[in-house]
Amino acid sequence: MKTIIEPFRIKSVEPIRMMTREEREQCLRDAYYNLFTLHSDDVLIDLLTDSGTSSMSARQWAALMQGDESYAGSPAFYRFKAAVENLMPFKYLIPTHQGRAAESILFTVVAKPHHAVPNNTHFDTTRANVEAQGAEAVDLVIPEGRKPELEHPFKGNMNIPALEKFIEERGAENIPLCMLTVTNNSGGGQPVSMENIRQTREVCDRHGIPLFIDACRFAENAWFIKLREPGYQDKPVIDIVREMFSYADGCTMSAKKDGLANIGGWLAMNNEDWAVDCRNRLILTEGFSTYGGLAGRDLEAIAAGLEEVVQEDYLNYRIASTAYVERHISAVGVPTMKPAGGHAVYIDARRFLPHIPPLQYPGQALAVELYRHGGIRGCEIGTAMFGLRPDGKEEPAHMDLVRLAIPRRMYTQSQMDYVVEVVQEVWERRESLRGMKFIRQPRALRHFTGRFAYVDD
Repeated sequence: MKTIIEPFRIKSVEPIRMMTREEREQCLRDAYYNLFTLHSDDVLIDLLTDSGTSSMSARQWAALMQGDESYAGSPAFYRFKAAVENLMPFKYLIPTHQGRAAESILFTVVAKPHHAVPNNTHFDTTRANVEAQGAEAVDLVIPEGRKPELEHPFKGNMNIPALEKFIEERGAENIPLCMLTVTNNSGGGQPVSMENIRQTREVCDRHGIPLFIDACRFAENAWFIKLREPGYQDKPVIDIVREMFSYADGCTMSAKKDGLANIGGWLAMNNEDWAVDCRNRLILTEGFSTYGGLAGRDLEAIAAGLEEVVQEDYLNYRIASTAYVERHISAVGVPTMKPAGGHAVYIDARRFLPHIPPLQYPGQALAVELYRHGGIRGCEIGTAMFGLRPDGKEEPAHMDLVRLAIPRRMYTQSQMDYVVEVVQEVWERRESLRGMKFIRQPRALRHFTGRFAYVDD
């Protein structure tokens, strides 16, 4: 069969509000053209993020009823622990309420002002948590990863020669750890090959630097390895996952992505001294070490989700549905990140809107127009998100993208066809779109709460 169908049935439905263009225009004005500050009830198709927005399975909803809410030593924690260790056998596991909390705890403990942290590409909260400690977040993705139009099977790969050079220049003593983000979210949801993970580990070992994986979308990365990397076609996904983590010393994880849950995350590692300090930090900021800011029912839902996310029928559907949207919009000329990412379709806003310079935020302009025209909420990943430097200077990001992140098990085929139609119609009148400016912005993570206006208003 050519048609890849959803490997599930819909058991419960939630109505969505149908709005006019005029109503959406008013919503944009009220939100100062920041899609993060829209009311979700005013969004038709919400592709802002795939984080915590997925549909949980009947098995996960049933698991919620098993949750024991004991403050310490809940059986829910031990079921959660067993599910994590089945995939990621690190010695120490620290639950958190979500992934950025894991990042915050980790970098608060290990990062100092003179430090630098290399990554293939830091995402926004990861970068902010590194910089909050006065350290420097450095992106070292392969050159192909910064060329949206280029086809390459593993555009998320770490640039190994650049990593070697960086360590030699900065000194291993100034690098508390190296990170790999799988898949590479800021770089278009692109995967990292097993060979590259292994090579990164070898470099880290030579210099005595721990390797941590940003594991939010580990299952999608494993599926790409199975599809694209020689020698892995016949390996079960669960074995690929285990091999990925065997090369790491620890990981940060948001269970709101490939945990298939609405909340939760964890920090895991092999370093006992770090683990002790991180647990103490957890108790200060999140909760006790066997719940970490989560209810027992949340831990149960994550445990069930981790078993479901490595099912190959699900992963086949997941990756194919994202590729479907990318294939249909690129067929009419819409410039996209190639190949399609795992969790999202990335539109190359800089090529979509060449008349808008990067410092007028073409990604934000395009994201706003997709909502105005069709009620679709996406996310700018470009100069608005990454252009502001810690010293207050601004420069264009490497790329200006609009991410259409597809929640897991949420939307139907016809809804994705609607997304395709909206993107195509905006493409047809792209010359009419205008650049944007900030009229108010915080000093960090400005894209979340900043206010925008059009440059000529």
